[in-house]
Amino acid sequence: MGAKTVTTERQKWFQNQETEEEEASLIRIRGVKKAFGSNQVLRGFDLDLFPNENVVIVGKSGSGKSVLIKCLVRLVEVDEGEVRVLGKFIPSLDQEELDQIRADVGFLFQGSALYDSMTVRENLQFPLRRHSQRMQGQDEDQLIKEALENVGLAHAIDLMPAELSGGMKRRIALARTLILQPKVILYDEPTSGLDPITANEIIQLILNIQKTFHTASLIITHDMDCARVISNRMVILQEGINYAEGTYEELSVSTDPKVKAFFKEVQNR
Repeated sequence: MGAKTVTTERQKWFQNQETEEEEASLIRIRGVKKAFGSNQVLRGFDLDLFPNENVVIVGKSGSGKSVLIKCLVRLVEVDEGEVRVLGKFIPSLDQEELDQIRADVGFLFQGSALYDSMTVRENLQFPLRRHSQRMQGQDEDQLIKEALENVGLAHAIDLMPAELSGGMKRRIALARTLILQPKVILYDEPTSGLDPITANEIIQLILNIQKTFHTASLIITHDMDCARVISNRMVILQEGINYAEGTYEELSVSTDPKVKAFFKEVQNR
């Protein structure tokens, strides 16, 4: 009888733990699967992102990292599994609800994705006008000015994208993301294609944004310096699953041959 009571209490404890984690998670992914034809990219991926943390996802090319973060805002539909963002079950949202989530979740694309025919000012106006109801009552010019000041490019307001360096484009794209005051930011290879000095500037900028705006971030990267400096937690996406998870220091000394091989391969690039 006593053993039965203990078992029941343990079950309740684990259930309470699960409930508390679910309520605290900004992003909750459970058992996500995604295939493109016969290519099974995600095979049951699990992950939580909690407030005020930077989680870095690393993996080999083609492992499904970018597919995963696109699933979070339904740019790609999952085949199976649970995806919750800010408490909302993403696969079931209608278009209006999905637009709201996309406003609350900033997305920094790998190629910056600025509109070449628009000035910097016009690039930042675009999300404000698309989500005008959300930003109602706020001064558009002031929001644009503050967003550019936050990335150190207030002077570039009337430039065209063609007049910007790669690092400047990345900063402007980040300003455009920040202007809607997101709760979560998704970064897809934020330092890709940048020289080491500029890459370090972007890394420090992401850290400053986390500190200043208390955002949580999910960061896809091949840059292990970026992962080392920026991550509170790291996840290795391998074989379509969350293969290993921990701090950079924990994973870097792992005795798992697959984890060791991954770190060696990436650090030797």
